[in-house]
Amino acid sequence: MADLEVYKNLSPEKVERCMSVMQSGTQMIKLKRGTKGLVRLFYLDEHRTRLRWRPSRKSEKAKILIDSIYKVAEGRQSEIFHKQAEGNFDPSCCFTIYHGNHMESLDLITSNPEEARTWITGLKYLMAGISDEDSLAKRQRTHDQWVKQTFEEADKNGDGLLNIEEIHQLMHKLNVNLPRRKVRQMFQEADTDENQGTLTFEEFCVFYKMMSLRRDLYLLLLSYSDKKDHLTVEELAQFLKVEQKMTNVTADYCLDIIRKFEVSEENKAKNVLGIEGFTNFMRSPACDVFNPLHNEVYQDMDQPLCNYYIASSHNTYLTGDQLLSQSKVDMYARVLQEGCRCVEVDCWDGPDGEPVVHHGYTLTSKIPFRDVVETINKHAFVKNEFPVILSIENHCSVQQQRKIAQYLKGIFQDKLDLSSVDTGESKQLPSPQSLKGKILVKGKKLPYHLGDDAEEGEVSDEDSADEIEDECKFKLHYNNGTTEHQVESFIRKKLESLLKESQIRDKEDPDSFTVRALLKATHEGLNAHLKEHPDVKEGGKKSHGRSLMTNFGKHKKTTKSRPKSYSADEEEDAQQNPGKEPGQLCRLGRRRKTVKLCRELSDLVVYTNSVAAQDIVDDGTTGNVLSFSETRAHQVVQQKSEQFMVYNQKQLTRIYPSAYRIDSSNFNPLPYWNAGCQLVALNYQSEGRIMQLNRAKFKTNGNCGYVLKPQQMCRGTFNPFSGDPLPANPKKQLILKVISGQQLPKPPDSMLGDRGEIIDPFVEVEIIGLPVDCCKDQTRVVDDNGFNPVWEETLTFTVHMPELALVRFLVWDHDPIGRDFVGQRTVTFSSLVPGYRHVYLEGLTEASLFVHITINEIYGKWSPLILNPSYTILHFLGATKNRQLQGLKGLFNKNPRHSSSENSSYYVRKRSIGDRILRRTASAPAKGRKKSKMGLQEMVEIKDSVSEVARDQDGVVRRTTRSLQVRPVSMPVDKCFLGSLALPVSEAAEDTEGKENSPVQI
Repeated sequence: MADLEVYKNLSPEKVERCMSVMQSGTQMIKLKRGTKGLVRLFYLDEHRTRLRWRPSRKSEKAKILIDSIYKVAEGRQSEIFHKQAEGNFDPSCCFTIYHGNHMESLDLITSNPEEARTWITGLKYLMAGISDEDSLAKRQRTHDQWVKQTFEEADKNGDGLLNIEEIHQLMHKLNVNLPRRKVRQMFQEADTDENQGTLTFEEFCVFYKMMSLRRDLYLLLLSYSDKKDHLTVEELAQFLKVEQKMTNVTADYCLDIIRKFEVSEENKAKNVLGIEGFTNFMRSPACDVFNPLHNEVYQDMDQPLCNYYIASSHNTYLTGDQLLSQSKVDMYARVLQEGCRCVEVDCWDGPDGEPVVHHGYTLTSKIPFRDVVETINKHAFVKNEFPVILSIENHCSVQQQRKIAQYLKGIFQDKLDLSSVDTGESKQLPSPQSLKGKILVKGKKLPYHLGDDAEEGEVSDEDSADEIEDECKFKLHYNNGTTEHQVESFIRKKLESLLKESQIRDKEDPDSFTVRALLKATHEGLNAHLKEHPDVKEGGKKSHGRSLMTNFGKHKKTTKSRPKSYSADEEEDAQQNPGKEPGQLCRLGRRRKTVKLCRELSDLVVYTNSVAAQDIVDDGTTGNVLSFSETRAHQVVQQKSEQFMVYNQKQLTRIYPSAYRIDSSNFNPLPYWNAGCQLVALNYQSEGRIMQLNRAKFKTNGNCGYVLKPQQMCRGTFNPFSGDPLPANPKKQLILKVISGQQLPKPPDSMLGDRGEIIDPFVEVEIIGLPVDCCKDQTRVVDDNGFNPVWEETLTFTVHMPELALVRFLVWDHDPIGRDFVGQRTVTFSSLVPGYRHVYLEGLTEASLFVHITINEIYGKWSPLILNPSYTILHFLGATKNRQLQGLKGLFNKNPRHSSSENSSYYVRKRSIGDRILRRTASAPAKGRKKSKMGLQEMVEIKDSVSEVARDQDGVVRRTTRSLQVRPVSMPVDKCFLGSLALPVSEAAEDTEGKENSPVQI
């Protein structure tokens, strides 16, 4: 961050003075929404890694990691400060700490300006040091902090020493299952000072190193060192060339590794690498599973914009759900610095002629448009200079549109000037390289027939991407005497209950039950509540309330008579267009919506003109951006995938979430990436599986927000649903040996926390990409060992289009009634590095997997069963043929009836609790033997609220138990084809994978 640079050069005396004050603690007032300020003692922990405060009812949660702090703002800048208008606080005593994924604010008031200045300076100094670290320094710092924190948490009585009982408790917490005799032996060897029977921190570090000795790495070192306990420069070079597949390995490079990672001065003097130094090297970023070269931009950035996937955000300003959450300008800064290159701004008329940004017809808070533009201008090019697309959703009057244009031109200035941009060939979009430092305004453009002298004109509003559906709108009304606070409170409670309900759902399948049913329940509950309390008053006054205005009532009769085979997409369109039959053009028979647009705003749109599907004219022009909701886009991808791919070779397409995702859940982006859609907009504030996939997709190429599409997708075409989409191209074979795990923690939602049982881990590896490539396989279970489990199992996968594939490593804890999520890491296939590699689990400091990766090319046409053992018989026999045979009755405008497995809603028998328990018991591999491989066909838990056949996030079809059949390992393939053997129901049917995701997924 540019504003932190000055804090890196503070004098040591000033730094120590700040740290001393912060670690001693300062009494400050903590402001909270809707309550009076609370006086608390705030202090920095001794490792300078956490800000803590006391007293607190939840002492474990009363902390903020310095790593998680995004910004420290001086003065009364936050929304909470603005609402505390009656508080006469001196601005020089106030500051706000923004932290976490949702930009939460901690608003503090000191007793004098000097204390505030000390804390602001100290925090910014710590943030500047973290931002300046390279990956190796950060890895070492986090490791040292983790060891120190582990020691302190184990020291129950706080005397700075650990006795043997405290060590035994720590072993259980770390998932170590060693005989007590062995633990005592290591304890005695580490206990070398006069104070026998306890370990100091330094002695504990020795004990921890003894406990962490890696047998697998030691054997690997011996195999290249001629059975010595160290590697010479020549032996290290041989290891790097043969095993790690490195080229241009020089003696100087090997000596540099010894200097960096060897801990023994004696070994450094001899220029050899001992086991401890070798372990440090193997656990460093140099031996991570992710190619370190891909941390920089390495792809060709001179191709047209339409040839790139572009990291895109939906409703960027929101910090939570779509109905009640706060809007914050800092969300723009956060997503831009995370690599997002397309942000969304919903503009509405505001007071005093000033446009505001918020989610229309909801209770989300409003922020000034000017503040949003200033924040984007400040942060757009801090991390990289590649262009930012500003997706303007314009709902303003002409007068305030002119204000929008004025702010854009006045604040962005030459960043909007595209006159000097080289577009290369005519009728071609410019490249990211040629647009460096530029901001593209995506919005409506006045039609050419109006002429240049027209000051304003009518434009289509049909593709207004984010205008919330009528079922979700809040509108002002004057009956019942309800108050805004009453209605908001009720809706908030209802939404929270829905989100809690979603926690027990399958988070790997965010479409597992419809939000429409939840909205209906909310609507009915609100009406009942208002009838019970017709004259509620607040503060002795009646005030204007808001109610949830829906049109569920007018659908009741039609939905009863509607056949059960209706798909969810047809039902959605039928409700938006009552009286129409599915299959008709959804917008026929009604007047198209239009809005007035001013010339000043229209002229700012150059290469990113928002168009509706019916406005597309194939005249060879470029510069149009077609916006689709996920519902409509799904139909197009299913029915006209190849034509859609061709369209995306010249133009841009933006896909955004359905308006019914009121909880800000995300849809699966893979089908749209597979069809070449560039701008797949996701809710960045909603952590979970989908955002993990999105992060992995864009982490490659330096996390610059632009990833080059495969050349076959830019120039030719193929059917992404085909069993062999590119028969002329070689396939990649991934041979993945899962060797061991290190320091795998207990599941994050473990009821007993650290006191819970030692975990029984197993590893699942999933390939996510084209449907033909989607499959998964897993290791056996290791009993009672999360600290250093060993699997030594090889999994093999074949990938038809590696450029689109993601490789997902998941660690699960097996238990008798299912499995619990421990952690994950997702990497693009193209960023995998061959050789011995560590896979660090995302968000966990020390937890990792140790694997060996081999990637081969396979030529010629082979049976999927031979290429990929994880490929199931059912898929080979054409389980996905359904998708290929669907009617192709129109690319964009038509909505023909179809029966995709994702949306079909025929009746499925509900299971009893006993059935579910039995199914969950079989959802993990039996201990001591390998689980049957499931491949593409999986089970999905029958939802209580919706009966439907679902598809998992990555296009993997999930079926009921009766239809799930796989070939046993011992069954001959030919007999299976001939049908001479009955296929037994697999014991390996999966139930839930959702505990890895955030609680806001629906």
